[in-house]
Amino acid sequence: MVRCVTTDEAPTPERTRRRGPARATGPRLPEQRPWRQPTMRLAHTEAVSADELESIHLASLSILERIGMQVLDPEARSVLAAAGCEVDEASTMVRFPAELVEQAVAHAPAEFTLHSWNPDHDVRVGGRAMVFSTVASAPNYIDRAGVRRTGDRAGFQDLLRLAQSLNAVHYIGGYPVEPTDIHPSVRHLHASFDILTLTDKGLHCYSLGRQRNLDCIEMVRIARGATHEQLLREPSVVTVVNTNSPLRLDIPMAQGMIEFARHHQPVIVTPFTLAGAMAPITIAGALAQQNAEALAGISLIQLVSPGSPVMYGGFTSNVDMQSGAPAFGTPEYVKAALVGGQLARRYGVPYRSSNACAANALDAQSAYESVFSLWGAVMGGVNWLMHAAGWMEGGLHASLDKMVLDADLLQMVSAMLDPIEVDDAALALDAIAEVGPGGHFFGTGHTQARFRTAFYRPLVSDWRNFETWQEAGSPTAAQRTHSLADQFLAAYEPPAMDPDRREALADFVARRVAEGGVPTDF
Repeated sequence: MVRCVTTDEAPTPERTRRRGPARATGPRLPEQRPWRQPTMRLAHTEAVSADELESIHLASLSILERIGMQVLDPEARSVLAAAGCEVDEASTMVRFPAELVEQAVAHAPAEFTLHSWNPDHDVRVGGRAMVFSTVASAPNYIDRAGVRRTGDRAGFQDLLRLAQSLNAVHYIGGYPVEPTDIHPSVRHLHASFDILTLTDKGLHCYSLGRQRNLDCIEMVRIARGATHEQLLREPSVVTVVNTNSPLRLDIPMAQGMIEFARHHQPVIVTPFTLAGAMAPITIAGALAQQNAEALAGISLIQLVSPGSPVMYGGFTSNVDMQSGAPAFGTPEYVKAALVGGQLARRYGVPYRSSNACAANALDAQSAYESVFSLWGAVMGGVNWLMHAAGWMEGGLHASLDKMVLDADLLQMVSAMLDPIEVDDAALALDAIAEVGPGGHFFGTGHTQARFRTAFYRPLVSDWRNFETWQEAGSPTAAQRTHSLADQFLAAYEPPAMDPDRREALADFVARRVAEGGVPTDF
């Protein structure tokens, strides 16, 4: 097990110096593609016609205007009432005029840059750019012995180390596993410190009450060495707000939306709508509800701070109607992901989707459900892919081994989106003439000059013939990913944060812990 770094450890040159895998002992790590955001070069898949998309839009406006949303936070109701919504204080129901919704949503920006404390890992959100983030919020994880454990700080830190080591992962999308051995009143402080010091990729903040938001925003400001005014201009931390489907917005989530909007930090508004359970059993009905809840959240944010960055979150899937368990990577999930992208493009805001599966083990199901999820997200025009690496069991556990497998899938997506070279050299007419009928291209100069870089080299796939594979002990994909995860963890070194900033972060955490953190009575 890799040694843990805790908040009371002073930074040392040995601990903070960046060091590449070449200095690690043991088997050589496979070569990864460079860290970079892929760009969607293909045409988006449109699963419904323009008329059908407008029908979903109009149904969503009708839901908000006729039925409304239950908004439990008094301040949020006050903002909405002042803007012209019909508010019933007794029932806490809010009805949104259609014109107000359309006008508010129009203020949301189409694109923005999200800053990390390491500028090399800033990400562009929107347009055709994609961001791949880690699994988030799993209550359990699989340890290195294959045991399913309740989330703890040791497992949390190892998932961070692996995420830092994988170039296909662009962002830490939340706590990869919940570190439940840290008290909830101070968990966000220690967990955010770990993310900011064990990785140099961006930070996610959980909207579980106003003070948590303020603490995380301040920690990101310290890590970046930025002024408060600079942070208002440069989004630097993201949060996800899940509406309580169907048609409810709770107090902590509403407070998070308001606080992030005031600080001009992006909010991903994501209804969690499972068709047949928290939404109608039909895909169209579930999408109409998803869209209504997303538009209500985006409207609130824009009414608080017009132009504040947001993302449209789609997370509609179905349940197994025999067991009631959530299902992911299904045909229905793909359809909902495709239409979610169409809706986000209609409103001109970035689109969030997920790489999800319901498999309990790293097996064929875990791979094909993730591939199906990726297909729906990528072809739907995803800008922000949540749970891109490491998600298992419908989100109930995180897996380091699955994170490696998903990193391979994400690299394959990136390679698939690379431009196809079509020029004289790539058309290879001279090489074809040189080989002629019945020959082969292995020995041509054209092949020899390109054989190391011509094709994608996988992290996990084993392309040996059966006899060679059998002689090597017949390693399965699960065994290879497990070995690779171990190798990446062994090679890990923390990023080189400025010692003064690290010390300031540690001091902030110590002070806030001494003050008792945040209330936990929600």
